[in-house]
Amino acid sequence: MMPPPDEITIERLPELLKDDNSVKLAGIDVDGVLRGKLVSKKKFLSIAKSGFGFCSVIFGWDMHDMTYMRELKISNKENGYHDLLAIPDLKSFRRIPWENDIPFFLVSFYDPDTQEPISACPRGLLKTQLDKLKAKGYDAMAGAEYEFFQFKVPGNESSPAPYLLDNPPHSLPSLTEGMFGYSITRPVHNKDYFYDIFDTCAKFDCNIEGWHTESGPGVFEAALEFGQISEMADRASLFKYVVKSTATKYGITPCFMAKPKQGLPGNSGHMHCSVVDKDGKNLFFREQRDENAKWDDISQLSDLGRHFLAGLLDGLPSVMPLLAPTINSYKRLVENFWAPVTVSWGLEHRAASIRIIAPPTSKPGATRFEIRVPGADANPSYVMAAILGLGWRGVEKKMEIPIPPLNRGADVGGSEDVGARLAKSLKEATDVFMAKDSVAREVFGDEFVEHYGGTRQHEIRLWDEAVTDWEMKRYIETV
Repeated sequence: MMPPPDEITIERLPELLKDDNSVKLAGIDVDGVLRGKLVSKKKFLSIAKSGFGFCSVIFGWDMHDMTYMRELKISNKENGYHDLLAIPDLKSFRRIPWENDIPFFLVSFYDPDTQEPISACPRGLLKTQLDKLKAKGYDAMAGAEYEFFQFKVPGNESSPAPYLLDNPPHSLPSLTEGMFGYSITRPVHNKDYFYDIFDTCAKFDCNIEGWHTESGPGVFEAALEFGQISEMADRASLFKYVVKSTATKYGITPCFMAKPKQGLPGNSGHMHCSVVDKDGKNLFFREQRDENAKWDDISQLSDLGRHFLAGLLDGLPSVMPLLAPTINSYKRLVENFWAPVTVSWGLEHRAASIRIIAPPTSKPGATRFEIRVPGADANPSYVMAAILGLGWRGVEKKMEIPIPPLNRGADVGGSEDVGARLAKSLKEATDVFMAKDSVAREVFGDEFVEHYGGTRQHEIRLWDEAVTDWEMKRYIETV
């Protein structure tokens, strides 16, 4: 049994780790990838308070360790890819059940000279946005839902990488074939794996609230247990770590790409958010139904909730690279695939970008927004930071909701949808994100926008130079 996070202090660490001889530490990079190392207990105890040097190159290279084509400020040749200050977050303490219960801590990254959070540090960016609410005595709650495909690794390979060197991706066999969402029989085919993930998540403190098959070959969906927003972002990142680690021993490769298969729905990463006061009271709920509300959809949404929603709608086009960070992300965000493609909203509207969940279909305390644009490939800390940043901007500016809600039966992108079309590509999204007068710059600052935008420009450049199987098949003989 792990002690409550608030009870873990520097003074208690020696007792907490008395039977251990090593500790695993990890931070989160811009792509949401955990980067870390194993250290001795002696080393950890010596740096637990003051932190330790961690090479900044994790903010200077991409997910395949290629340094960015354009030098970026945080980590580059000129500064020698210098060390950042990595400080363990004691509240993030866990034990890794699939690695003999070794102790584990997340770290956050700081500038060694100024001691300020690194702008690109995902956990730091979220903290900066949350601090705006905390200055008013508020906090935020959140939930995350992930869909993901799963493939079997052919032969005796431990990962698909060697197989894919000589074989096309579509030849990877799915965990199960065919479409069968919410099946209570499909999991039986892989029951040890199915229950192992659920149980291991509980042991690793990233509990699953709902766990089922989704429509698609070998697709599962997990709804993670609702909680405080910073802790939720951590748990969402660690959920992928659990799934990938657990899957290895079964010869299974989970895939969190936004759109792994042409012609099928993609993998979403829906995020839920609400704002609460110091006593935990939901501040989006309106105590007395507003009979004069402009739209019935917001009749039980508080003024603060309305301004928060307005901020989300106003800023959504500007933060798309945070919600849809890869080339592949935009293959999911297309019409007719249960994915939002416009700036749109509505009460219990599952096709809109923002779904309001409120009475009468929910309890008052469960009033919240579900942001349905992010894919499973998005960095959860960045997504949560974007939601808070845009929403709070709306509150501070007392913004008004700019467009009417979608009617229940209306199609997203149809004649009744008056919302702007969201970016259709990472390039288009990044151009809007990096524009001189972008909402992203107003909310996150120039340093973050320049750095993160530079990482996306790198991704775009690699894609522009790629020659795909589709091109070869289409043009090899005919042109």
